[in-house]
Amino acid sequence: MSAELAPEMQALMARMLSEDGAQPDPTLLPAAEGRRLAEQGNRRWNRNLPPMLTATHVRVPAQPELGTPDFSMRVLVPEQARPGAILFVHGGGFAFCSPATHERCGRVLAEASGLPVLLPDYRLAPEAPYPAGLADTVAALRTAFAVSAEAGVEPGPLILAGDSAGANLALAAMLHEQRLGQAAATAALLFYGVYDADFDSPSYRFFAEGPGLTRGKMQRYWDFYNTDPGRRSDALACPLAATDDELAALPPLHLMAAGVDPLLSDTLALETRLAALGRGERTTVVPGVVHGFLQMTNELPQAREALVAAAAFTRRFS
Repeated sequence: MSAELAPEMQALMARMLSEDGAQPDPTLLPAAEGRRLAEQGNRRWNRNLPPMLTATHVRVPAQPELGTPDFSMRVLVPEQARPGAILFVHGGGFAFCSPATHERCGRVLAEASGLPVLLPDYRLAPEAPYPAGLADTVAALRTAFAVSAEAGVEPGPLILAGDSAGANLALAAMLHEQRLGQAAATAALLFYGVYDADFDSPSYRFFAEGPGLTRGKMQRYWDFYNTDPGRRSDALACPLAATDDELAALPPLHLMAAGVDPLLSDTLALETRLAALGRGERTTVVPGVVHGFLQMTNELPQAREALVAAAAFTRRFS
């Protein structure tokens, strides 16, 4: 592991510090204030939005069997969209961010893949802790094509995707549906995911103080989402606790990690488990970039290249 930043990443972080100054840690603020700060900080990444054929909102209806409310889902349909869709679950430590913070990332992925991107506005912790966000993700997964038809999305391959905490929710949703014998996604794009609560992993130790995400922030995010250590042993909270049979039954996965990230070991541990089962997934580690770098497609060539690579993976399924 190396904490050396790529020149582009280093320059971008220096510019952010120059423009914004030192910012408070949002995980140490009341939840509403932390969210406001996260939304404000992410506005810089959501400029110069790639044009879409349509960009609208639809409603995912309440599902009593899951205990989910009615909630909104952003639908981004690119020009000449192919049948199918990418259901993208945004990150933010289970507590912050929204479809708005991930709008440009979603549009770049839609443009590169030719698939509509659906961004569910799931419930956030700590007000709605585990398993609320997971239940909302499952609800969006089950109804993706039914609710997005009005926005012009045609049924086809359904690619589940997520970054950071969103990758946790995406992977856990597939495990949830497997346990019930329900059809899961065709494939999944998992970006620098949270798959365990082991704060003593090699990358948690190496990058404990960042740059970017820190071990302390991740510990507080976990406390927002799931305060009961006993419940963290369930694979629906920590997917690395899944059995070999559960992991073996997953659809094809595209694994990507940031090279300068406390969560790097989570993805590498998942890759090791899958490899031991004879599966072919290998992690693409993007060197010299910090956690959350996919938000930075306006500024960072590595972010655009990583999304283009993910988009290429989706074309294997249609």
